[in-house]
Amino acid sequence: MAFRLKLVPEKTNIDFFRWQWLTFGFSIFMIVASLGTVAVKGLNFGVDFLGGTTIRTESTTPLDISVYRDALAPLDLGDVTITEVNDPGFREDQHVAQIRIGARDGEEAVTSDAILAAEAALKAVDPAVVFAQVESVGPKVSGELIWKAVLAVFIGSAGIMVYIWMRFEWQMAVGTVSAMLHDVIVTLGIFSLFSLRFDLSIVAALLTILGYSVNDTVVIFDRLRENLAKYKTMPLREMMNLTANETLSRTVMTATTTLISLTVLIIWGGDVIRGFVFAMILGVVLGTYSTLYMAKNVVLFLGVDRGDKPKKSSNEFADIDA
Repeated sequence: MAFRLKLVPEKTNIDFFRWQWLTFGFSIFMIVASLGTVAVKGLNFGVDFLGGTTIRTESTTPLDISVYRDALAPLDLGDVTITEVNDPGFREDQHVAQIRIGARDGEEAVTSDAILAAEAALKAVDPAVVFAQVESVGPKVSGELIWKAVLAVFIGSAGIMVYIWMRFEWQMAVGTVSAMLHDVIVTLGIFSLFSLRFDLSIVAALLTILGYSVNDTVVIFDRLRENLAKYKTMPLREMMNLTANETLSRTVMTATTTLISLTVLIIWGGDVIRGFVFAMILGVVLGTYSTLYMAKNVVLFLGVDRGDKPKKSSNEFADIDA
């Protein structure tokens, strides 16, 4: 018989509503505290949002990002991000890097003297380096990026809410979006609290968090819909507990395997993607918590129509394929 690793027993009977008001209250507290932190401290925006200069370098010698970083450190340029660029179309001796220098507080752009000093420092450690492209992002463009990032998260949440409403019930749509917003807002609060760099890669992580959170929640709500038709007289609270226990193994396994991959990336993935991976780790942990303790609580408070309905669907849109 093949060995099977089980993180959760086949049958569990955990009362996820035992501390209902404590867990739900803690979630609300984290949302309020996160919003307050962002309002008071703000976010540590990167070059993408604050404006700055991007320098694209090319060299025939192998690229060592740490050498570039050490060369620029004495210049005290502020927020500097160095990324190696890889492309299948590059020659074997073509080594490309992208250097982003953020504008300082009160300044609209990086000064020409600072750019020249950076180029001279890089030339000193790598005489073969050439500066293929130098671009500056002004405050107007960076401000537009902030609003587009907010709009992207809003549209993503709205689209998911419409899908859940069409697939299940409107109460479940509200519960799902509540859990997603909980995950995104708390992640923003943590980034604000610890002044972690916030750039476009973090926005991508937030959108990924939305997808991960809704995936976990939909699995539970799909089983809940089946149980609503199967146990017509069972109280909703008991049924939701039963549903969460029936899908607990899948929830834990998904979160664990995802965290294993993300842990490898945050340790060995390098500084370039560390912020993105950290946001994803927060999203996985918060998404699992909100699925079990946020989304279900909202649905329980709102209630679900238990009236007799055609067996085929729980609402007029339920036959839509996922």
